[in-house]
Amino acid sequence: MADSTLTATIREGRGNGPARRVRQAGNVPAVVYGLGRDNESVAVNAHDLDKILHSSSGVNSVITLKLDGSADQLVLTRQIDRHPVRSTLTHVDFIRVSADADVAAEVHLELVGDPEGVRLGGLLEQLLFSVGVSCRPADVPQVITHDISELGLGQQIHVSDLPAPAGVVFTNDPGDLIVQVSIPRGLAQANADGSEPEGA
Repeated sequence: MADSTLTATIREGRGNGPARRVRQAGNVPAVVYGLGRDNESVAVNAHDLDKILHSSSGVNSVITLKLDGSADQLVLTRQIDRHPVRSTLTHVDFIRVSADADVAAEVHLELVGDPEGVRLGGLLEQLLFSVGVSCRPADVPQVITHDISELGLGQQIHVSDLPAPAGVVFTNDPGDLIVQVSIPRGLAQANADGSEPEGA
């Protein structure tokens, strides 16, 4: 059920010095928490983790964390820190999850199609680029895709308009506005008085 497997080692020492040595060895300092168990400070291979984060499942990849001296743990990545210039991983938080319990995740929202309203001169305005979901770890979608081809002038799409995949519940307010086709002032005036819009 896990997307990927990642090997971890117990990380000794705290503070910037030990963390820097972990990174110099090609690893990433990390913390594992959740499910009512003690936090664990670990290190994971930077290349292996980055590969998982750039996979199709991305940050919502379900990972089997193999830790020496401990049973395998099912985890999701949460807080991910990167170097501001080099974009290399500097720290990550893993949250333990259960295969049989719902988890919260943020999923990228992909709008497809050319709205009818834009072809008629309207302006497309997207306000939400991801949506919150609650579901079992295995059911976390890679992406939520929605066709907006039929979106007309002045029309809107809200979270309540999205069809939820099987086993998935959206956690946003149903009234949250995702996207709309606004009517420019010149076009609105032209529609009102029958004249050509400015610049037409």
